[in-house]
This record gives sequence, structure tokens and C-alpha cells, in this order.
Amino acid sequence: MVITLKEVAERAGVSRSAVSRTFTKGASVSAKTRRKVEKAAQELGYSPNVLARSLNTGRTSLIGLVSNNFHNPIFLEIFDQFTRGLQERDLRPLLVNLSDETDPEKSVRMLRQYSVDGVIVASSTLPSDFALAFRDAGVAVVHAFGKYTSSPKVHIVGIDNVECGRMALRTLAQRGYSKVGFIGGPASATSTQDRMAGFLDEASRNAQLTVAHRFAENYSFDAGRLAMQQQLQDGLAEAYFCADDVLSIGALSALRDHGLTPGRDVGIIGLNDMEMAGWAGIDLTTIHQPIKQIVSSSIELMAAMLSEPDRYPEARLFPCRVIERGTLRPVN
Repeated sequence: MVITLKEVAERAGVSRSAVSRTFTKGASVSAKTRRKVEKAAQELGYSPNVLARSLNTGRTSLIGLVSNNFHNPIFLEIFDQFTRGLQERDLRPLLVNLSDETDPEKSVRMLRQYSVDGVIVASSTLPSDFALAFRDAGVAVVHAFGKYTSSPKVHIVGIDNVECGRMALRTLAQRGYSKVGFIGGPASATSTQDRMAGFLDEASRNAQLTVAHRFAENYSFDAGRLAMQQQLQDGLAEAYFCADDVLSIGALSALRDHGLTPGRDVGIIGLNDMEMAGWAGIDLTTIHQPIKQIVSSSIELMAAMLSEPDRYPEARLFPCRVIERGTLRPVN
């Protein structure tokens, strides 16, 4: 049997509005009344109906968590941190899979059907105007892992992907590699474009380097494996920046199947520092992306926008660093 708000009020000897205020965040209620209501609710086994409460407040506390790359296991870590972080702030995540979806207007219409209070776009591949469509529709939005700009139109939280490309090239050059390659994700992805731009820009400063590049179909193990198999047919470089850990792990698999030892025969550096990058048998040298800080900052901005809708958009960048493991030769 469902316990109603009326029954709790009768047990506590208070009005129904007092019970409602007790379970409404920020509502005014005396300490004495709160104790009586909470005691009655516990005795009766009452839990507030958050959906019914949203009809009174006009707020659902639903936050759409949007992504378009469920092939990449890094998003398991990202979603875990996002869902727990939102729930800790009494916000309810609504996970939306936009794989193969490129029309932001369809996404806006779908999320409006759920009456979300805000949207976090968690993607490094979607274009900037994707998040902008939510803002234009009057929905609070934060683009996590988005493309950096010095004059953002929506809140952006992430890393400097161009600098990460430079960092990868410098790391390879420090180890004495002279023939290097870049394996990126989809050519249309903003993260691929920026990481390659930084890689090639840094390479242009070193006349001794020979540089090649190719793109994978997506950020996935199979795509990284296929890209490296194609490199094996076309001729290998001495080392590669695979612009994502899951691409790197696919590339490592192809190299080992070919009888080559990563770190000794061919160098590989990735990006993200996902959990499995440190597993035995993978031991991937990579660039650490501070996912925990990016997620926490994105949630902080979303919570601030819910209370201050006109908050001026800002871009927050977090620094990255190289994590030394076993897929590159030591520094020369």
C-alpha cells in the first residue's frame, strides 16, 4: 500500500503543507515540525514522490547526460562519475545515447519531452553548435570535453587538445624517434582535429622529423586495430601518437599479433589514461586527462546555472601530463 502525504500529516499532527515543506529542499520549516514529520514518515515507511513534487515546483531536477560515443570504454568511467556527482546534489541524471545522431534539433525535442532542467553534453567529438542548440532553446547546458574557445557561447569544460598534440610530439622527440605518425579518431571530430593540429605544429619546428597521419573510423578498439593493420601494410613509423587510449589499445593488439613488441619495436603514446591503460599486458604510456576534475567542474557549473540562469558562459581548461609506462623507449 502506498503511504500518502495526508497519512504522514495525520500521524505527525501537522498540516499537509508542513509535510510537503519538510521534503522540499530549501523550504522553510521549523526544527520541531521537521522532527515530527520525519519520525512519522519513518514509522509509516513514507517516501516523497519526486515526480508529483515537480508538478508543484515546476522543476524536475532531471539533467540530460548526452553522449555519442558508447564504443569507447572511457565513457563508463565518465558516466559513473557524472551520475554519482549529480545524485549527490539531488539531481537526477537521464542518460541519452546519441550515437550516429548529428541533428541537435532532434535531441532538443527529445529532451524537452522529459522536461529536463538542464543538459550536460559529454562529448569530445560533437561540434560546438550542438550544445548551442540547447542554449537557444532555453535549456541550461554545459559542454564537457568540448572544443576550447576563448569566447564561449555556452559553458565548456575540458582540456587543451592542441597542446596535448604538442605534448605527444615532444614526448616522442625526447626519446629519439625521427619517423613518427598520428592516428586519430574520425576526421570530423573536433578533438581529432585539434590533437592533430598540435602534433603537426610541434613537428614543424623540428626539421629532422618525418611525420605521417591517418584517421580511424571512430574512437574504438576495432578502429584502432584496423588503423594499425593498415599501417603495417603501408610501412611503419618508429612511433605513434594514437589520439585516444582505446585506439592505442587496438593498435597494440595489431602490433603484437604481428610479432612486434610495443616500446621496443614500435612506440605508442595514447591520451586519456583510462583505467585499463595501466592494466598488466597493456601498460600504455599515455597523456592523463583529469576526468574527475572535468566532471566535478561541469556539475558545479550546471548546479550554478539552475539557480542563476543568466550566468555568463565560461571555458575551464585543466592541464594534462604524461604518464610513463612501457610502450615508449626511455628518454635518450
